[in-house]
Amino acid sequence: MQPDFLVDFPGLGIHDLPVNRVAFELFGRWPVYWYGLLIAFALVLCLLLAMRQAPKFSLTPDDVMDTFIVIIPLMIVMARLFYVVFEWEYFSQDLRRVFSTRDGGLAFYGGVIGGVIAIIVITRVKKISLVRLLDFFAVYVPLGQAIGRWGNFFNQEAFGTNTTLPWGMYSNQTDYYLQYVTRVTGLNPDLPVHPTFFYEFAANLLIFFWLLRVRKKSTFPLQTTLWYLLLYGMVRYFVESIRTDPLVIGNTGIRISMLLSALMVVGSIVFLIVLKRRQMRLELTRALSADDSETSAEPVPEDSEDASADFVAIEDELPAKSADPDKPASP
Repeated sequence: MQPDFLVDFPGLGIHDLPVNRVAFELFGRWPVYWYGLLIAFALVLCLLLAMRQAPKFSLTPDDVMDTFIVIIPLMIVMARLFYVVFEWEYFSQDLRRVFSTRDGGLAFYGGVIGGVIAIIVITRVKKISLVRLLDFFAVYVPLGQAIGRWGNFFNQEAFGTNTTLPWGMYSNQTDYYLQYVTRVTGLNPDLPVHPTFFYEFAANLLIFFWLLRVRKKSTFPLQTTLWYLLLYGMVRYFVESIRTDPLVIGNTGIRISMLLSALMVVGSIVFLIVLKRRQMRLELTRALSADDSETSAEPVPEDSEDASADFVAIEDELPAKSADPDKPASP
């Protein structure tokens, strides 16, 4: 099979690495693309891991399976819709392009919106806590992203600006694309570019392992979800700042993913602080209530009854006070 791309990593001594978009063909007729294959693998792996861990978090494997059944189509639809909305000038010229997903065009944040909608639907139908389900599934999102990002490599897309770093990447596709956009960006098609797919792959793996720890030791609701939004928001803000194919808001030049990432980071920090302080206040209140209960439940000393009796006896021996100060007390 003739390779689609020849990829170089000059700083690493790698040259003319053959890369194909198609992994294999079914019956010699239907191509199976690496991108789709990797996404399918990521979904299956996350599904199996989630089903295995579900009982530890008061969920059942059926809960996980039902959630995935709803999540997958909604994520795809919303990811495509998000992309189409912000590239409407291109799609409006031929509406058939909207359904031509082989040409690419799935926006991550649209997929996240679809996933959240799916989880809300599942919690309503199955009467499961929304917060609990969000915290449970948030762990597997970066793992799926890490695997899926290799699809960008096989498609030679979503790369960054020129770089002199040792792992800079060059291919006939990066050359072709940069020649197309060079008038706007001023980039050099003959120089290597940032392999941003690998940056996200490595960062998302680290986020995945960190979230496993956070979920296990979580002390308040939404802690795991907010940590994901914070960490991925930081990563995506950096990556998006060096991407050459960003979605922008109209003619403003504002990169949508950078704006959303910044909002995610700021919002997550604020909510983590607020929820953490709230948890600390609740713990302090419980501790004080427990101390009060222990104090009120202390046993009466053995000699306390005798002391009370003695006090009463002494009072009886004292002369009674008269209401009239001039009248002597009765004997």
